[in-house]
Amino acid sequence: MQAFIDQSVCFIENHQAWAGLVVGLLAFGESLVLVGILLPGTTVLIIVGGLVGAGIVQPLPVLLAAMVGAALGDTISYFLGKWLGRSVVHKWPLNRYRREVARARLFFHRYGFAAVFVGRFFGPVRATVPLVAGMMGMHRRRFQIANILSAIIWAPVVLSPGWLVAKGAGSIPELDVTSLFGLAAIGVVALIIIAVIALKLRRKRTAAPSHAS
Repeated sequence: MQAFIDQSVCFIENHQAWAGLVVGLLAFGESLVLVGILLPGTTVLIIVGGLVGAGIVQPLPVLLAAMVGAALGDTISYFLGKWLGRSVVHKWPLNRYRREVARARLFFHRYGFAAVFVGRFFGPVRATVPLVAGMMGMHRRRFQIANILSAIIWAPVVLSPGWLVAKGAGSIPELDVTSLFGLAAIGVVALIIIAVIALKLRRKRTAAPSHAS
């Protein structure tokens, strides 16, 4: 795994024109069923955030690629679940990951729409919740709303730790007004979405259990 991380970062650093494509593929794999369980994509993306903060890689192509790749990965996982049905968990290779699928299924059963959104931010269920959503018959439009919104938020969130480390606390005052406004906007949007999700989860806990769809 460490060799993969080192080679990926080295390639992006030496071939900046390909950074968007590589990041998109990593985000796609990170969100794809089974592949996301095995791929250390998040670690690479955090390091890429550092390359963005250091000015080595342009931020916009990387951000857009991460959003698109993440949304596509979840979409394919969802349609695989919808197409193959619930019996897929008893077939190879998913039968080797029954615990992970069971955890995602319980998470989805409890929280439905919110599970698809929040699941992207939690490694243990990120690569399996979309598959389960398809298996459980979640409506396509509801899934895509949660999928796309979470991808838009997830991309800057996963890149931000490396970006902040590269910038350093002492460099924050040197940022221009546009950068500061962008960071503030991301923070506000993230807080609003987290608050809405927290409220939804709280209501679901107090309400009578119902089947998510």
